Order: sequence, then structure tokens, then C-alpha cells
Amino acid sequence: MSLSKQQSTQLKTFGAAVRRLRNAQNLTQERLAERVQLNPRTVQKIEAGDVNILLTTVFRIQKALGCRWEDLLG
Repeated sequence: MSLSKQQSTQLKTFGAAVRRLRNAQNLTQERLAERVQLNPRTVQKIEAGDVNILLTTVFRIQKALGCRWEDLLG
């Protein structure tokens, strides 16, 4: 099933927020991947907005980055 343009935009916005917050904490993609128990390539795809992720993964990313929902989804 392909994503709508709006969904694709939302994934890119989310990914950009993950990248911004990760960089603000001086974390590599590899280190974030370890924290959320993902493959580093998956983190790269999330940050690029190229993958649709599960809500449980969003929870794990939020916890790993110590941020609020608004910081990720704003």
C-alpha cells in the first residue's frame, strides 16, 4: 500500500525531528540504533522519511532521546 502525499510529508517531518534531536545530543545513528534496538540502516531510513514505523518504535525513540511527543510530531 503506498502512502499518501500527506503521510509521506509527516514521515519526513518526523524523521527530520529525530535527526535534529539526535544531533543535539551528539549521538550517531549507530548509537541511537543501539538505544532503540534497531538496525542503523533503519534509523537512517526513519530520518530520511523513507519508512513507515510502528507506534512502539516511536515510543522507543522518544524514550531514547528523552523528548516530548511535541518535539517529534510537532
